[in-house]
Amino acid sequence: MAIRPAEQLIHKAAWLYYAHGLRQDEVATQLKISRASVAMYLRKARETGIVNISTSTQLFTDDVTARRLEDAFALDAVWIAPENAYVADPSTDIAVLAASVFLELVKKGDRIGVAWGRTVYTIADIMSYADLQDVTVVQLCGNLGAPYSYRPDQCTMEIARRLNAKGLNFYAPLVLSTEELAKGLRAEPVIRDQLAGISNCDLALYSVGTVDSDSHVVKCGALNPAEMRDLRSRGAAGVIAGQIIDQKGEALDCSYNRRVISAELASLRAIEKRLIVVQEDSKFEPLLAAMTGGLCTHLVIGARMAERLLEHAGMASKKAS
Repeated sequence: MAIRPAEQLIHKAAWLYYAHGLRQDEVATQLKISRASVAMYLRKARETGIVNISTSTQLFTDDVTARRLEDAFALDAVWIAPENAYVADPSTDIAVLAASVFLELVKKGDRIGVAWGRTVYTIADIMSYADLQDVTVVQLCGNLGAPYSYRPDQCTMEIARRLNAKGLNFYAPLVLSTEELAKGLRAEPVIRDQLAGISNCDLALYSVGTVDSDSHVVKCGALNPAEMRDLRSRGAAGVIAGQIIDQKGEALDCSYNRRVISAELASLRAIEKRLIVVQEDSKFEPLLAAMTGGLCTHLVIGARMAERLLEHAGMASKKAS
């Protein structure tokens, strides 16, 4: 049910006060209302249950821009975090919103696939605790060396801990030294069965990576900057669950991908709900590639990224006509 205009301020006040910890006078300043009004709205929020942050995400699904993005890219649902001057790092808003969206999407008995990276780990770290029954959280790709932050196993187990769920890690490296080793490892019964079971997930959570020197696969040592530049010249557009994808969202034909232990893209596409969260504006091209390849059904982004996507969709429609 859509939120009526009269309820918008109640939801906004609750979001600023409970999700971001603003004082009542700061909420009043931000919304340009009196402090007395803020106190009244927060009381109504408590009485009606709006203070449950997971229900407050409805505010962001009623956005006209979100509806336009859903239509333009054939997505099931889009949530857009607004530009807020009171937040020093706008990406924080996106992570807070994404954590709430994720909890809304998880159902009892679900099997959840989780990738890795700073965005996923930030969501896990912000996420509220929930006691869900018979939920299993599985790692979508192999693991990285211990010194690297935001490892796949860390992301998987932290989300499992927040949900009081069972966590299943991938006991294999993300990248092998040779294609032959990777092929042999994928054929091992334990790894083979874990990879085969990913398509049975009900929900996947991941972000998209860039194909430049700041890419996670470069920072973790899987590729060096020169190798990444070469892959980009050959059509690399982004990274999904450790795999390099091209502009069509397909796995790039390269030795690196043949050495990766990760869910096949077909298995990811078989998952009913595929939630992508993007915090950085620099990920426009990778996100576009992922959506083009059918790797996203649900999306959480910021307002600037939403504007860029709509502008791109408008230009594409003009070219088609």
